[in-house]
Amino acid sequence: MDISKPATTVTCWVDLYSDKMYTWALHKTSSIEIAEDLVQETFLAAFQSIRKFEGKSEPQTWLFAILNNKIAEHFRKQFRNPAITESQSDTSIFDTLFDANDQWLKEQRPKQWQDEQTNLLDDAAFIKILQACMGKLPGNWMAAVRLKYLEEKKGELICQELGITPTNFWQILHRAKLQLRKCLEVNWFTP
Repeated sequence: MDISKPATTVTCWVDLYSDKMYTWALHKTSSIEIAEDLVQETFLAAFQSIRKFEGKSEPQTWLFAILNNKIAEHFRKQFRNPAITESQSDTSIFDTLFDANDQWLKEQRPKQWQDEQTNLLDDAAFIKILQACMGKLPGNWMAAVRLKYLEEKKGELICQELGITPTNFWQILHRAKLQLRKCLEVNWFTP
């Protein structure tokens, strides 16, 4: 491909690769708007640095490398600058679950979930509730949960990506799991 005409080249790449890139970004972020933005940012970055593309790899490989960097950058920003919602700023989930001695409040103790005959991750309604619950997590918590459980990355790699200590990472995961469990108990499971 002739990269002497950057606009033409990138336009061709948009036609060829944007659907695959969007699907990948959506899989990684679970947000239509964020996925669209990341793909647009990727093509903009590709256009701005097309002269550096030496053709040693396929254009798709190069574009996906840029996209993966944009996704990682998105999660780093989300982690470092979490959005605080009204409900999070007023009362901590821990104030509603534990007493002053850090013991479970009797009515808030985790309940035994009924054994399900089917795999919940195959249930579209459950997935919708789970995604809604994940959406209620602070941004940094959601980034840590996504990287650990959805992308199945190792803890030390996540700590490097998010710029946090292992202790902080495991504390975030613990708190996020508590909040997710509570949200699922309220919105999906019945005691």
